[in-house]
Amino acid sequence: MGDRTYLELSQDGGGAHKFYEVTVEGTVVSVRYGRIGASGQLQTSTFPTAQKAQAAAAKKIGEKVRKGYAPAVQGQRAPRAVTRRQVASAPSRARSVAPVLWRFRTGSAAFGIHIDEDRCWVGNQAGDVYTLSHSGEVLARYALPDGVKCLVADDFWIYAGCDDGKVYDLSSKLPFAAYDIAADVDIFWLDIHEGVLNVADRAGGLTVIDHEDEYQWSRKSRGEHAWMVRADEHGVYHGHQGGVTAYAPDGGGELWHRQTQGAVLFGWQEDTSVYAGTARRAVQRLSKATGAIEATYHCDDPVYSCATSPDGRHVFAGDNASSVYCFSADGTRLWKLGTGGGSALSMQYLDEKLYMVTTDGSLVCVDASPTAITAAQSGSVPTALDIKYSAATPTYTPATTVAQVHTVTVAPADGVIVECIQEGSRLRVHVLSDGYEPAWNVQFPRGIREVGARYVVDALHPAAGGFYRVRGEIRRLV
Repeated sequence: MGDRTYLELSQDGGGAHKFYEVTVEGTVVSVRYGRIGASGQLQTSTFPTAQKAQAAAAKKIGEKVRKGYAPAVQGQRAPRAVTRRQVASAPSRARSVAPVLWRFRTGSAAFGIHIDEDRCWVGNQAGDVYTLSHSGEVLARYALPDGVKCLVADDFWIYAGCDDGKVYDLSSKLPFAAYDIAADVDIFWLDIHEGVLNVADRAGGLTVIDHEDEYQWSRKSRGEHAWMVRADEHGVYHGHQGGVTAYAPDGGGELWHRQTQGAVLFGWQEDTSVYAGTARRAVQRLSKATGAIEATYHCDDPVYSCATSPDGRHVFAGDNASSVYCFSADGTRLWKLGTGGGSALSMQYLDEKLYMVTTDGSLVCVDASPTAITAAQSGSVPTALDIKYSAATPTYTPATTVAQVHTVTVAPADGVIVECIQEGSRLRVHVLSDGYEPAWNVQFPRGIREVGARYVVDALHPAAGGFYRVRGEIRRLV
């Protein structure tokens, strides 16, 4: 075996928990990296001579040491704590089955779902995120390094929180790691608002990280197992075994606490209310302003997921007995139907269709129109289309180094040029193009920042915190 250097970076309270290994065998340099305890990713390069291979390896090691990595003995440090949700699913006792239009089996347990006007997103425990059309056509696959905890949207931007402690931005064809969560945080759920990341964890903690991937504040709520976090400009709403606690987004002062009907297993939000799905067979609607319980939606079994129509006029819930419910806003149950394929772990409603990801790892599209539901209650349902994945589907993997970023020699006329600069111990990205505030930072993937490098992006959007967010592709300008 050739020369091998093994380094680790593990920082408590806001850092990473990862390793970096360089092996030189003759003219070949192999680099293996990832979170501690995982097999990681492997990259191999061949050089003209052994001397050049040694020099390249020394440069890579030096760069990592300057970033805080240190020599370590592999296996001495414990791997990052990862809790994978263990759920039980019983057969439905509903008399009729929901009108399923199509079903896509992802091949692994899945929790993440996001539905927007253009496509459907589903992420599974194997690290795969698929996008589909609303008719069920598989459009693309994102191959992430570790299991997907959840998918969240922040306006245009789509993020996948993964078991490796990273949150990946999937908004363009080449995904990037946008946030790196501290190793001592056992992630349960995430939400992002205006580029600020909110992390709920196993211990009932809440951690807030800003657009520069820097720790802001954390709080310990009154119960463990925090499966709910939702955020807006007025507060961060944290659901756990002890109920729901709201915190001020700036500084984390407690705004209110409300004990719910059982431990919170899922959360949803609308403009003025948050919805908590609970273990004691109910969804409860709470006022964002005061925490007062505005309505209770009674189910027959513990609630794994919930959602609403955009105006809150209808409330949907999925229980652990493979049934799905619809209620009016005041709590009146309108219908209950079997899912036809396991319990719904996440759900979302759009344009009279209810999309669910179920315990068998499937993304299911249900026709929730009144006509289809009435027909289903009488036993008339369509034959569900079984969607197949094709190996020809485009697959995208994350860019983790500058070398993986596409390069251009001339910036497009409508592109925006940004530059990476050193500010003290930090690498920042500022705008060079005219028409922007030059003092503002640009939210930019840390893994591809390089002092003095210039990049061209499709567009920049101002965020409420006084910084810019990248929209579209990132290319290196050389």
